[in-house]
Amino acid sequence: MNMTETTRDLFDQVMVPNYAPGKIIPVKGEGSRIWDQDGREYIDFAGGIAVNVLGHAHPALVKALTEQGQKLWHLSNVMTNEPALALAKKLTELTFADKVFFCNSGAEANEAALKLARRHAFVNYGEEKHEIISTLSSFHGRTLFTVSVGGQAKYKEGFEPTPGGISHVPYNDLDALRAQISDRTAAVIVEPIQGEGGVTPATQAYLEGVRQLCDEHNALLIFDEVQTGVGRTGHLYAYQRYGVTPDILSSAKALGGGFPIGAMLCTDAVAPSLAFGTHGSTYGGNPLGCSVSLAVIEELTKPGVLAAVSAKADRYKAGLAAINEKYSIFKEVRGLGLLIGIELTEQWHGKAKDFVSAALEEGLMMLVAGPNVLRFAPSLIIPDADIDAGLAMLDAAIAKVIAQ
Repeated sequence: MNMTETTRDLFDQVMVPNYAPGKIIPVKGEGSRIWDQDGREYIDFAGGIAVNVLGHAHPALVKALTEQGQKLWHLSNVMTNEPALALAKKLTELTFADKVFFCNSGAEANEAALKLARRHAFVNYGEEKHEIISTLSSFHGRTLFTVSVGGQAKYKEGFEPTPGGISHVPYNDLDALRAQISDRTAAVIVEPIQGEGGVTPATQAYLEGVRQLCDEHNALLIFDEVQTGVGRTGHLYAYQRYGVTPDILSSAKALGGGFPIGAMLCTDAVAPSLAFGTHGSTYGGNPLGCSVSLAVIEELTKPGVLAAVSAKADRYKAGLAAINEKYSIFKEVRGLGLLIGIELTEQWHGKAKDFVSAALEEGLMMLVAGPNVLRFAPSLIIPDADIDAGLAMLDAAIAKVIAQ
């Protein structure tokens, strides 16, 4: 097919309608800039939904992919490979984890985490200890198990009956968890920042309390760091910022910088429960993905890279404050590091997508986190000039939406 024939209209003809992509088709990216089929340039504050942690076509990632692509792509897990072992070693050196399981996505990383938690409880305590506690408004993926654990009913509609033994309590509410947790609880799963639920960070006392309650009931603590991990908060993982250590952690999105890869990290205390034959992934830990991911980690852990995240976050917040002085449409700006949520005032609730569409017209790509919250999840190395230029585009977009 001639690429000139691949228009946005073709999507509606050949793709299942579960997505509603924007009207442009990007064809090239470099750094924090993207170009569409017509050669029009955009600034990227969306970051592929917190994935393009080093922007587009970063030279180190292109080099890793190209070099590995000329050597070895796939083996399956009947054999291990050097990039997978090197990446696992690096992740265990940089985190609490002793062991790693590789897969392809955040949903798969959470699926592995939840299966490990249930199996660990089964092996060590018996089948009665199987319950999983999650939080309302959480998001953990789209598989049947992870969508059941997620705390948003709309994603379960039409897919019931969903797996049992799962309950949900309000986020940041320790008393609610205390009332729900019991010796039948196998695990509690929490996002250090609820991403899809509106970019809401956990309080320090909450995460500390969740850890304590899990210890009291011999329940495992799972941190879903699919969106918050790999530098997003200015720490390699958000748990390090809070100083609260989980038993299991899920990672994906930014882990591959744009190449699909997921990982479930855990301690030696729980890893043996996922014994030979209990879980698997054909593509998981493939040499291509692991080579790129290793390059991502090496770039992010270079001196000063993560330290610069908070300064860039401050630049965003100052720019947003200046915009809000003009328009008074932001109720709250929240998040940690370069995961930024901007809640609109009640007058504009339900209209977040209108601002995203208007911003795209101005040349800015950004996200929503529900109907009331705008979301930025840009490259962690986005140049200050691109931050300023993108915020100017947002300013122009807001002016147009308000004037309508």
